[in-house]
Amino acid sequence: MRPPCGQPPRPPLPTWQHGGVTAATHSSLFPQVPDSADAVLDGLDPEQREVAMALHGPVCVLAGAGTGKTRAITHRIAYGVRAGILQPASVLAVTFTNRAAGEMRGRLRQLGAGGVQARTFHSAALRQLQYFWPKAVGGDLPRLLERKVQLVAEAAARCRIRLDRNELRDVTSEIEWSKVTQTVPADYPAVVAKTQRDAPRDPAEISQIYAMYEQLKRDRSLIDFEDVLLLTVAILQDRHDIADHVRRQYQHFVVDEYQDVSPLQQRLLDLWLGDRDTLCVVGDASQTIYSFTGATPDHLLNFRTRHPNATVVKLVRDYRSTPQVVHLANGLLGQARGRAAEHRLELVSQREPGPEPVYTEYADEPAEAEGTARRIRDLIAAGVPAGEIAVLYRVNSQSEVYEQALADAGVPYQLRGAERFFERAEVREAGIALRGAARAGGNDSLLDDAEGLPAEVRAVLSTKGWTTEPPAGSGAVRDRWESLAALVRLAEDFEQAKPGATLSDLVAELDERAAAQHAPTVQGVTLASLHSAKGLEWDAVFLVGLNEGMMPITYAKTDEQIEEERRLLYVGVTRARFHLSLSWSLSRSPGGRAGRRPSRFLNGLRPGSVALGMRGAAGGGGIERGPGPVAKRGRRGPARCRVCGKTLTDAGEMKLMRCDDCPSDMDEALYERLRDWRAVRAKEIGQPAYCVFTDKTLMAIAEAVPGSAGELAGISGVGARKLDRFGTAVLAICAGETAEEGLEDAVDEV
Repeated sequence: MRPPCGQPPRPPLPTWQHGGVTAATHSSLFPQVPDSADAVLDGLDPEQREVAMALHGPVCVLAGAGTGKTRAITHRIAYGVRAGILQPASVLAVTFTNRAAGEMRGRLRQLGAGGVQARTFHSAALRQLQYFWPKAVGGDLPRLLERKVQLVAEAAARCRIRLDRNELRDVTSEIEWSKVTQTVPADYPAVVAKTQRDAPRDPAEISQIYAMYEQLKRDRSLIDFEDVLLLTVAILQDRHDIADHVRRQYQHFVVDEYQDVSPLQQRLLDLWLGDRDTLCVVGDASQTIYSFTGATPDHLLNFRTRHPNATVVKLVRDYRSTPQVVHLANGLLGQARGRAAEHRLELVSQREPGPEPVYTEYADEPAEAEGTARRIRDLIAAGVPAGEIAVLYRVNSQSEVYEQALADAGVPYQLRGAERFFERAEVREAGIALRGAARAGGNDSLLDDAEGLPAEVRAVLSTKGWTTEPPAGSGAVRDRWESLAALVRLAEDFEQAKPGATLSDLVAELDERAAAQHAPTVQGVTLASLHSAKGLEWDAVFLVGLNEGMMPITYAKTDEQIEEERRLLYVGVTRARFHLSLSWSLSRSPGGRAGRRPSRFLNGLRPGSVALGMRGAAGGGGIERGPGPVAKRGRRGPARCRVCGKTLTDAGEMKLMRCDDCPSDMDEALYERLRDWRAVRAKEIGQPAYCVFTDKTLMAIAEAVPGSAGELAGISGVGARKLDRFGTAVLAICAGETAEEGLEDAVDEV
């Protein structure tokens, strides 16, 4: 077949197999520059090669996590330049971070395509604005306001609206969102109502502050980063001669992370293009996690509608993660709903098999942090560099307990995207207030009605923004509350561990904890929120705190908000190359009521769970199918406590057939023997201990002390499969044999 006009003859496609392809996410720091255009294509897989050779017309690359999207588009640009089809200075590649733009420029130089412009949207627009401003407007470009917070504060003061520091940050973010979605101050309240957006203040007040902020900028000849885009758009719209100049300069456009484009950025891109279609976009709707900033996947999803003749290439060969990790990622999206889910990509791992993802249920949050730290220490001892391990959580306030656990375990760590817990402004302020109250003792009127350490701490921190109920929505106000709530929980746990502890004792404990966290950060384990982990990867990833209420977060109410939370977890899963751990806790603090549930997103994925309506999820990868249809049973009456006769509704109580607070006749020694046997058995089969039997089931066994298979089968949690697999060993232990003897029986029968 003849090549399109102006395109070089297609070089012969070599026989391709995985062994001949360079890994997409790892390359030498100093590779040899290819000696020809054809050599640029060496080592690309068939789909990446198709991207590299699609040099004409609109091109849409749907690229899943770890599939080598940056590799594909940089080789595409380099191939076009080296083949003489593209002039380096005529290509503009745009992305969203300076780090990504720098990486793209570096790769292009390594491929012999230096001179190509690779910039962020803001950087490219600012460069054009600086060049054309004297011609379009006259005079010097207004000074760029790099930090708008102070001006927003002044605007609020002029409107006689008082904002604390956290509200100030949230209102500033709202102004930024308004500008990238092209919402003017007068329209802000209506847009908030229409989109059901959680505003940090009354929308009318924010509208007023926003209008005053814009007025102050005009009065002082200032522009902010959003203005850079808005003014560039305005000049290109109003001055056709300038727009033509830009279009003569840039003939070919490449946009990375296209699912994160805002309406304002899309408008600028349209003006750069004019009536041409020399555009290549790359993205993955399943990684849209920044809608709160104005990003929308609609432009990616509508690309083929806007460009019916577009070349569409899907990259699904995952070079980053093992089949086990990829399977879990696919299964997670298999339950997704909505438009983005309809365009999901089914990834296919190109790596050798690795360990199954590990699901771990802990009794409480400190146990989860300590268990995570132990596993990390074991990985480091086994040769995994600390810098190749990450602990990812939903909100920054979750970091403190992991900082402490890693410090206690002697594991170095570094925080990404957030200050250390004890360096956060609200935590420092709280520490000062608590220290002052401790010094004042009984002379502090705040403590008059407070009885006990937790009550004293709550009284003091209520002056700093802590309330009994969390604030609605997300943002800085919620982050501040979470930090203060963490201190309240610490006080509760401290008193439980040390009855009679005083406020001075707690202050000393806080000082010791802060000092203990001065660990080296070089090659440390990364602690990061899921949002800040986007674009990164590690050999081992621990996804922690996967409880309902945290994942999805409580303030995710609408279907689309829930689906974005699912995509956020998907991004977390796909950060892992080899080891992946997912964990949750049943209660917040030791001894607390075990009322928490694991995230709904894990239903159908974690062993023993079932998800309704899963689409396209294959077996394996840590997914254990639910039981098949069972014969209908006769109607049963309500479960009642065998001690007091009260109707039972809690699943754990129903398993024990008694209320949690009713006296137990459990054989403690038998329970410990069963736990010891379970630990050994779980290690042998490579699954979490609860996959053998849960703690509640072991407690029920230790209370009932069954003497036959029938009696054991009658205990909730002992189904036919587990009876067949573990029954002989459990009955032997109940009969008084040692745990080792019971284990031998169990091994013999399996």
